[in-house]
Amino acid sequence: MSINNSLSAIAIAAALAAGSAQAADLPSHKAAPEFAPPPPAFSWTGFYAGLNAGGGFKADGGFGLGGGDFSGVVGGGQIGYNYQLSPLFVVGLETDFQGTSLSTNNGWRAPQVSLPWFGTVRGRLGFTLFDSRLLVYGTGGFAYGELNTPWTNDTHTGWTAGGGVEWAFLPNWSAKVEYLYTDLENNNNWGWAAPRAKFHTVRAGVNYHFNLF
Repeated sequence: MSINNSLSAIAIAAALAAGSAQAADLPSHKAAPEFAPPPPAFSWTGFYAGLNAGGGFKADGGFGLGGGDFSGVVGGGQIGYNYQLSPLFVVGLETDFQGTSLSTNNGWRAPQVSLPWFGTVRGRLGFTLFDSRLLVYGTGGFAYGELNTPWTNDTHTGWTAGGGVEWAFLPNWSAKVEYLYTDLENNNNWGWAAPRAKFHTVRAGVNYHFNLF
């Protein structure tokens, strides 16, 4: 092999080695990360049903038959329908029925008054400001219930209003905490001695959402 051929071979080998080194220094090409779309927003539209339990106590001027404490346990069920007007606004209608141990504890001062049951039919207006699964709402509407005294048992009607917070912790399940003020008026017009129930309730509950739509 001639000297010129040897030099040419050496030059070609050096060029190939330099090219390999430069290629090794180039940044590696990685595949672009796959785009993961965000999870769809939760929709409150649809029918639901559930159970609740809590407690109640007398509001100021709560009974026409005298003073004393008025408190006890409440519990029952509710059914309703929500409609999602927009990502922020939800409207709905709910009815519930409650059994209670609410009664006065007047001792000798006045006859005992008890409220064995009551129910409501209410509209709801809610907002999902921070999270589509978190609903903050106001509610109000019609109320009715039975007031018992030593001499009569009558169904009274009136109104109720309040609000609550509901959280959808699973696709078909939500939990809520709700406050209501309820006024069952004197429908029989007995005068000053007529029972009239004004009371507060605070309840916690769960709802199952059927997602028919």
